[in-house]
Amino acid sequence: MSPSRTNEPAPSPASRSRGTLARVRYVALLRAVNVGGTGKLAMSELVALCARLGFRHAKTHIQSGNVVFTSALSEAQVKAKLEQALVKKLRAPVGVLVRTSAQIDAILRRNPFAHAAPNRVIVFFLDRAPAKTALQGVVIPGREVVRPLGREVFVHYPDGQGRSKLKLPFAKTATGRNLNTVAKLAALAKARVG
Repeated sequence: MSPSRTNEPAPSPASRSRGTLARVRYVALLRAVNVGGTGKLAMSELVALCARLGFRHAKTHIQSGNVVFTSALSEAQVKAKLEQALVKKLRAPVGVLVRTSAQIDAILRRNPFAHAAPNRVIVFFLDRAPAKTALQGVVIPGREVVRPLGREVFVHYPDGQGRSKLKLPFAKTATGRNLNTVAKLAALAKARVG
């Protein structure tokens, strides 16, 4: 699978301009937070946690663990700091998938199901692009369509995700958001901060 534009690394602290660090707007997606009675975390606590980590202008969207903030750290550093802090807070590991604002915009542009209802398209976020063989042997039980693109896998659920019997091999390490949520996070990431 060829790398996509969404695989571009975020600017690192090494990218400096006259001694100031480049600040990047990030979107962090937490796995299994406030879902099915596990990993209870108020979004106000998530904002406070981000502030303690030095992440600025944090804003959350809905209760499933979506937060947008600004940082001079690299994507890998942001991910590591958030995961370590969440382990301490929740006493259990929480996976965090991180993208830059530009990467979220690119995901929306590359949506292969542009004519489908946005609440019927789920974007699964992974740390790295799945292997070419990752979807071999996956049984499509209904009318679902699966399209891997870079570090994301788009799935169209024409009959709704809740009814689907589709089993994805990477589900334990990925987190999914429907296109409405992705679009809202893109808008939050682009909103003016002051």
